Amino acid sequence: MMPGVDPRAMKAAMKKMGIKQEEINASEVIIKAEGKEIVISSPNVVKVNMMGQTSFQISGDLEEREAKAEITEEDVKTVSEQAGVSEEDARKALEDAGGDLAAAILSLKEG
Repeated sequence: MMPGVDPRAMKAAMKKMGIKQEEINASEVIIKAEGKEIVISSPNVVKVNMMGQTSFQISGDLEEREAKAEITEEDVKTVSEQAGVSEEDARKALEDAGGDLAAAILSLKEG
């Protein structure tokens, strides 16, 4: 809220304007972007609904980290079968290829 403003008066004014706020109890917020994740720990999250439009206000401790590719067992089996290698080698190739099945298969067949 704004300093020096009565919270009840502010809430009443927002209600008159059709703005609804809801505190969200979150332990961590992760925003997945291409090639990275933005992680906000100890977040203060507020859901705001204004005239049918929902938005979120998030503040907290910010950390950026490289996104890890999600590798499923099905992906590992596919690469293993297509390249004719063990599942362990297939998993390693998938990790090296950032989860790209085609790149992992090609690297195994070439190497």
